[in-house]
Amino acid sequence: MAEAPTPDPYAAAGVDTAAGDLAVELMKSAVRRTHGPEVLGGVGGFAGLFDASALKAYDTPLLATSTDGVGTKVAIAQAIDKHDTIGLDLVGMVVDDIVVVGAKPLFMTDYIACGKVHPQRIADIVGGIARGAHETGTALVGGETAEHPGLLGLNDYDVAGAATGVVEASAVLGADRVRDGDVVLALASSGLHSNGYSLVRHIVAGAGISYGDNAADFGTTWGEALLEPTRLYTAPLLRLLDAVPGAVHALSHVTGGGIAANLARVLPPGSWVDVDRAAWSPSPVFRVLADIGDLALESTEGTWNLGIGFLAVVAADRADAATTALVAEGIDSWQVGVVSTSARPEGDYEQGAKGVDGGAVRLVGTYAGAK
Repeated sequence: MAEAPTPDPYAAAGVDTAAGDLAVELMKSAVRRTHGPEVLGGVGGFAGLFDASALKAYDTPLLATSTDGVGTKVAIAQAIDKHDTIGLDLVGMVVDDIVVVGAKPLFMTDYIACGKVHPQRIADIVGGIARGAHETGTALVGGETAEHPGLLGLNDYDVAGAATGVVEASAVLGADRVRDGDVVLALASSGLHSNGYSLVRHIVAGAGISYGDNAADFGTTWGEALLEPTRLYTAPLLRLLDAVPGAVHALSHVTGGGIAANLARVLPPGSWVDVDRAAWSPSPVFRVLADIGDLALESTEGTWNLGIGFLAVVAADRADAATTALVAEGIDSWQVGVVSTSARPEGDYEQGAKGVDGGAVRLVGTYAGAK
């Protein structure tokens, strides 16, 4: 009589290793599409291998690195069971921070923690990461999916990632390049991107809205509208740096903290900028949410990007060329301010941010299209 199979104590504890293996099989092809000849060993190794021989062509190669997550936007993906775009948000939050210093991304890894591995769901998440990695020219060389039963609910998960890029030391962008009279260009966002979703969810819950409800203002459900993926700026910005050499002095990724704080981080101490609200009209998603929450748009400026996903500080005589190049990339761009090193006006300015002793920025005027 054959012996009964020995029960798997790990499975009894809630961890399904077979589901994890299936998830890897489902995501393999998407991950491989991000691999060029520099990636060695394929998918599934303990460590990803990347051939860095190309760095020999640099005089002084500097490695740039960034890590981030998507935040509470994942709660909306979980609520409507749609997981194929959250990976694009992760790439936007991680890789687009690297291009701020002018660096070209090389490779990225991801980490997914979940209460239970649902193989197709994990594959959808990683598929989105792979799409974003491919779009930004980043190799997805590895990752980890960790099952945490008892710590996370059966349908709960969180995602994070880290990326590495390279830039020539003489080409690093930043505050030391910024000069008096430089023009500040805004690059349009695709919507909320991946910041301020705790406020979004608070407003939606307070209004009694379900994510499956029809959102008449957007022609979709609320969940679908709020999951609009983060725009990816890396490839267009790298092409801008090549197309209009010397034009860009500094870049700022408008994420947590809003427009003023993130711009202040890339300006030199002693400089200041008045960002003119009249230069643009915030996207409908911001106006609708503010109206529902009975909030003035100005009160959300430290939370949402309000229609500006990136800011570029450029030489005044190259601003038109930079704007033309960005528009050709499909990114609306417009001037919102000018850097000054003269005596700063009285007013409530953001002075540096996140430990950076940078410049000073405030938003002035009234938004275009304001009621």
